Amino acid sequence: MPENWLIPDWPVPAGVHALCSTRAGGCSLGPYAGLNLGDHVGDAPDSVAANRAAFARAMGARPLFLNQIHGIDVAAIDEASADGIAADAALTEKPGLACTVMVADCLPVLFSDRRGLRVAAAHAGWRGLVGVDGTGVLEQTVRSLLMDNPGADSAADLLVWLGPCIGPVVFEVGSEVRDPFVAHDAAAAQRFRLVADGKWLADLAGLARQRLQALGLNRIFGNDSSEAWCTVANPGRFFSYRRDRVCGRFAASIWRQD
Repeated sequence: MPENWLIPDWPVPAGVHALCSTRAGGCSLGPYAGLNLGDHVGDAPDSVAANRAAFARAMGARPLFLNQIHGIDVAAIDEASADGIAADAALTEKPGLACTVMVADCLPVLFSDRRGLRVAAAHAGWRGLVGVDGTGVLEQTVRSLLMDNPGADSAADLLVWLGPCIGPVVFEVGSEVRDPFVAHDAAAAQRFRLVADGKWLADLAGLARQRLQALGLNRIFGNDSSEAWCTVANPGRFFSYRRDRVCGRFAASIWRQD
């Protein structure tokens, strides 16, 4: 495993494992150089396949790659599930099967319940995060994790890790992004900084943390919105669509092992 991959530092139960790749490792070339895991970005299919195999070997588990559509659907996956499910989050109770999301500026979010019986991964770009009528991909994932789950009685029984994403000093957005967040929760205005008429800098990780806290989660780890977590500011470590336009994807995964 390349030494600059991220192993989340959070107090998950024994048997729960998580990993976030970077550009390090892999065999892709050009703008995809390194460990590109995305098969939809124009990279050579053989390179992507080899990179995904290396990622799986490093985990010792099977990553399941979604067809992410910037929505709020959550897929419950098992051994029979195949890559390419149209969803932006996955959850499982099955050992050896890794819930996996790919990113290149959007926020990867990993979940475990307090007993390690159910795990999940969510892909949170701004569209999926804000959702519809106050329900986004994080709300949907939390709801799915708690449904008939002996490992969690409430959201307070969940642990969350926020991975790397575009940072708050470079994520410039328009009012069409800010307005629905603030309409849902006036406190979200604290996560936007006005830089010009109709232009704002948005704190994506901060918005996610805010929405998770509103659901009753208080054990949230990882991305603190500092520069070290910013995909745009760290070109040697992370792919970034906002920075490069043509680029690969890195991934965050979580899985159970008996």
